[in-house]
Order: sequence, then C-alpha cells, then structure tokens
Amino acid sequence: MIDVARRTWRFLEPYHGMIYFAPEAVAAYGKLGLRGRAGYFASRSAALGVVPAPVVVATFYNFNPALVAESIADAWSATDPAAVLEARYAAADQALRGTLGDAIDSPEMHRAATLLRAAAETVAGDVTGRPLFAAHAALPWPAEPHLVLWHAQTLLREYRGDAHVAALLTAGLNGIEALVTHAASGAVPAETLRTSRAWSEDEWNAAVNGLRARGWLTDDADPAFTPDGTARRADIEKATDENSVTPYAHIGESACAELQTLVRPFSRALSEKLMPWALSRY
Repeated sequence: MIDVARRTWRFLEPYHGMIYFAPEAVAAYGKLGLRGRAGYFASRSAALGVVPAPVVVATFYNFNPALVAESIADAWSATDPAAVLEARYAAADQALRGTLGDAIDSPEMHRAATLLRAAAETVAGDVTGRPLFAAHAALPWPAEPHLVLWHAQTLLREYRGDAHVAALLTAGLNGIEALVTHAASGAVPAETLRTSRAWSEDEWNAAVNGLRARGWLTDDADPAFTPDGTARRADIEKATDENSVTPYAHIGESACAELQTLVRPFSRALSEKLMPWALSRY
C-alpha cells in the first residue's frame, strides 16, 4: 500500500503545487502589499496565525532562517493571515478555472474531490507532531468540488511534509543538510536547491563537508552518496512513507487507482501550463 500511497500523492501534487507558480497568486498577494518571497511564506503559514518567525522557520525547515524571518516580518507588517488565506483560495480558484475550464464542473472532478476528501478527513484528528497539517486541517472546507480537491491535497501534502521533517530530524539532518542529501539523490540540481532556499555557497560547502565527515557523501567534486549515505536517505524516505500512508490506506488501493486516473488530465494540464518540469510524471 505504501507504493500506491506515494504514487497517488505524486499524481495529485501538481493540483496543489500550482499555487506556488500561478501568476494569479502573485497578483493577489501583491495587492496585499506582499513582495518577493513574503507571499509564499505568508500564504503557506497563514493558517498558523501571526506567530513568531522561529515557528515558521521550524515548520519550513530547509529554508535559510534569515529569509523566513525577513519574509514573515514583512508580511505581517503589511497585512494579516485572514486576508492572505482569502487571497490564496481566490487565486487557487482563478488558476484552476483558467487552466481546467469546464472540467471543474465535471463528474470526474466531483468524484475525485469526494475520494480525496474522504482520505483527508480520515486523519483530521491525527495532528500530534504535525503543526502545518494541524493548522490547515482547522480551516473550513470550501464548497466547490475543484476547491475541495485542492484543499484536500493541501492537507495531505502538509501531512506528509510534517512526517518528512520528523524523519529528517530523527536522522540528524538540519535544514541545509537535508537539501544537500536531496541534491545528492539526483532529484533536483544542487544549485537550484541552494538558491531557491537562499543559502550561500559557503554555507552549502560547509554542509557538504560536514556530511562527508559523517560518511554520508563521497569526496567527488559533485558529491554523491556513499553506500551508508544511500541507506540512510532510503531510511528517511521509508519513514516518511510509513507515516503518510494512513489516509490512502483508508480509501483503499482501488480508490487510489481511480483517483490517479481521474486527476491525471488535471495534473497534466496544470503542469504543462505552470510546471513543465513535472510533466514527465504524468
């Protein structure tokens, strides 16, 4: 069931993830006075309310704390969480309507929303150790099916994300070390991860050297995993999967397979328009 759960999450991820690339979101946050990365950090953490920057640093984990702190200070000096949440959902609505057109009212959309909501509601009370999930799970459900599907995937994304942070912490990796190991897996280029999370070259190199000293990485110019590093990273992914499977196991393999079929055209359309690098998954 773990493999099925992971595939289902991946199939649905563009449906939520598009909000981080949609011009509608950038415009909506801009109207609230949010500039640069403030829109991202404020919109994803707004469900927590106005909390000290270190709380957001803790939950976002692999971003440079200085970037998070500056962004959160800027955000809550310009607007408030309720306004950001309203803007986020309005932007999601506009982006989905603009990309999917009549499909938002289709039987396939209704069915997908029903299935994924059932999965998400299964774990609505499973909030211990899952702060971002808990905050989003406390929000009211939207009414329209295309937004129900988006909200459900938001919940399950944060549910899995909190589990992943716990696995990284247990493995003894701090935020930048987690990124370095992600780069070593070959999933995303190191420079993309470093710059998008606002770490300096010196900070990155120090993390690489630290992981070499601990036996995670080789001494190659482009660090790769040692056998021990490969095993440790696999343990992290295994722990993440095991602590994220419950909602998918509840609806069962058949429903998960149906969900994958239903959302494939939605994910492809959203990826093609906003996230072309993700198209190979669909």
